[in-house]
Amino acid sequence: MSNKALFAGLVMDEQGNPLEVAQLGDEAQYVLDDNGFLRHIDAEVVDRQVLAHLQEQIEANKPAVEEGIMKMMGSEDIFTKAAIDNSIQNMDQVLKQGIPDDARQMLGMMGFRVVVNYHGEVLRIEQPGVADDSDE
Repeated sequence: MSNKALFAGLVMDEQGNPLEVAQLGDEAQYVLDDNGFLRHIDAEVVDRQVLAHLQEQIEANKPAVEEGIMKMMGSEDIFTKAAIDNSIQNMDQVLKQGIPDDARQMLGMMGFRVVVNYHGEVLRIEQPGVADDSDE
């Protein structure tokens, strides 16, 4: 289990209220206030759903993503491409390493939000600037 909540501050309930993060032993939990009853949702369950969604999007647009990252890094050689490809393939490592606070704050400023129900099911991921093709 994960001892970090990757998307702390970015996970909301269905009414748009941000979920707090708590630790139960070594495990991070998102805490949803259900009319005064505090439901603890395993952060890893939510985080894995979000990472799977993001990885699907990256895989669907892999050439463009790789090109954009290489341009941002200012290094467009085969070794950089291989390193980026490896990072994309191993996104589950983010669960162990976490997301830097600056990156999480940037996501929040860009309007990134994860909406969950009290079962910990991700209902939607709000990503301004990304086309929603969920009803296709």
